[in-house]
Amino acid sequence: MMKHFLYFIFFLSLTHSAQTKNNDRVFRVSLSDLKMTTYAKDSIANALVLYEYGNSYVDDEEFDLRTQRKHKVKIFKKEGFHNADITIYLYKNGKTHYESIHNINATTYNLEGDKVIKTQLDKTNIYKEAYNENLVKIKFTLPNIKEGSVFTYSYELRSPYMRKYHGWNFQSAIPKCHSEYHTSIPANWEYHTKLVGGKKLHTNDSEVKRNCLIMSYGASADCTLSTYVMKDIPAFIEEDYMTSEDNYLARIEYELKTFKGMNGSVEHYTKTWKDVDKELKGDIGRQLKKSVDVEALLPKNITTETDPLKKATAVFHFVQNNYTWNEKYGLYKDISVRDILKNKSGNVSSLNILLHNLLKQNGIQVSPVILSTRHNGFATKIFPVITDFNYLIVQATIKDTTYLLDATDKYLAFGDVPYRCLNGYGRLIKFKGESQWIDIKPTKKSLMLSRVDLNLDGNLKLSGTVSSRKTGYHALRYKKRYFSSPGTYVNALEEDLLDFTIENHSVNSVKQTDAIFTEEYTITHTLEQTGDLIYMNPFILSFFSTNPFQLQNRSYPIDFGYEDKYTYMLKLDLGEHYDILETPKNTRLSLPNKAGTITFSTTRIDTSLNIFFSINFNHAIYPPDYYPYLKEFMNKVVDMQTNSLLVLKKKS
Repeated sequence: MMKHFLYFIFFLSLTHSAQTKNNDRVFRVSLSDLKMTTYAKDSIANALVLYEYGNSYVDDEEFDLRTQRKHKVKIFKKEGFHNADITIYLYKNGKTHYESIHNINATTYNLEGDKVIKTQLDKTNIYKEAYNENLVKIKFTLPNIKEGSVFTYSYELRSPYMRKYHGWNFQSAIPKCHSEYHTSIPANWEYHTKLVGGKKLHTNDSEVKRNCLIMSYGASADCTLSTYVMKDIPAFIEEDYMTSEDNYLARIEYELKTFKGMNGSVEHYTKTWKDVDKELKGDIGRQLKKSVDVEALLPKNITTETDPLKKATAVFHFVQNNYTWNEKYGLYKDISVRDILKNKSGNVSSLNILLHNLLKQNGIQVSPVILSTRHNGFATKIFPVITDFNYLIVQATIKDTTYLLDATDKYLAFGDVPYRCLNGYGRLIKFKGESQWIDIKPTKKSLMLSRVDLNLDGNLKLSGTVSSRKTGYHALRYKKRYFSSPGTYVNALEEDLLDFTIENHSVNSVKQTDAIFTEEYTITHTLEQTGDLIYMNPFILSFFSTNPFQLQNRSYPIDFGYEDKYTYMLKLDLGEHYDILETPKNTRLSLPNKAGTITFSTTRIDTSLNIFFSINFNHAIYPPDYYPYLKEFMNKVVDMQTNSLLVLKKKS
């Protein structure tokens, strides 16, 4: 690209039309700004962006990409003071190519009595520090910040990287009244423009400016001038059950598609999947073709196994137990089957490519799958952006059934992938034929079942057994807790059960890679009597102690990652000692479209009371409009487990 860019610079004799439209008037701090005490559209906001403006264009003298930014922010509470700590990241690639920052101006305004006090940032309080090999941080803090302050700051970015046209974030951790971005893109550069986050633009205007760039010898180029505005943008607040915030933050991104040089040359930057497949054949493909001395490496009982599913499972567990993931993701960097065989440790690609190669050499049909993990954000489907992917797993096909495999987690059952991989989809790489998108999701619900069988004697002593069964991702979580430290696990269990004494704890799961985790133990506890009555909460065990959903509104999906079900069953034998005066009422609730259900029922049979409680989440992902229903749904779940009461009376 650089030679085309230099060629472009050489011939340009530009007259760039006015892109620095004077917007200073919108950043004038008014008395109403200073007297503002709350934001009507978000009464709990501790700060608010009153106005922000950006303008990106190609400079007509230096021919670099420039972005001017201006911001006006209101502080309501001391909890919002951190919004006055400004950090700007600059990209660099070596010593000669780097982004730079210019014309930093920052001022704080405070109303003291009827007088406006202005405090300007001292330029000596602007700091520069290295962040990593490709990023530098510019940091400064607005001075004299108080509750009620309004501050403004502005700066200009200059970049030689037209390939990385500056995007714009409309949404942040605090609400915004007005966010506006202007761009001028010469026709030589063609970008994919992507609006992320699902929010509507208030203004989305574009026009072509003819002959905006005048070149030598009478040549000229047009520019596309665009204006994007969003208003009344809610704060983005992270909450449980979400993937990366990058999936949902409202913003505009650019991906360079094509550059057209002044000499008529054309260079394509956005590739097709056919191009990407070809590249992968050269990079990852070389490692996928590495043969391993299977006879020397694998035990004989594996190599001689004739059942393909049993053989694949044994190979998977062999890699899982004998090689360690070093916690590095590296999809293309430092991949070496030879090194992981030697060092017994490596990044995710090296480990799972070793698994792939061993399965293939043992006659199992396999293909690599590249994906983006939950924290990394969604991979773009519209066009190939290979840097979107950061992880590699293996798909095995045995007797027309497909299994997704990942050997990085020593507790995973065959056919499961780590929770971090549950990000919707991945790209199945076919070296004979075209690659394709596949779903990355569990094939079965995760289950959590607790069965409690108790007796209450005439002395108020409660005793009996608890047995539980967990599958899927619930089993994975409990296996890690138990097998890493059984003693600590049992101690934590006793703490959860408060006044109950636990004895004879046993786990029936033989291996830490078993698909099911089952345990059983005995408990004892003495109830208290209040007057003539005995009050007992029937929930010895609780699935949810608090509601994970606390926001007023949520604008992004509720992503559990998997469908799951919770079931609690209690059988309480009262013998001939007690009368039942009151039981919780039977309840059945559903989410819209039966996307989830709660069932609670009590049944008396002779001297016993049976309680059944079930929570079903029938979807792994719920759209944002389900949020108020899920919030109320979970309020009911917590209330039932916390406040349900049995009222008993001892017989005369």
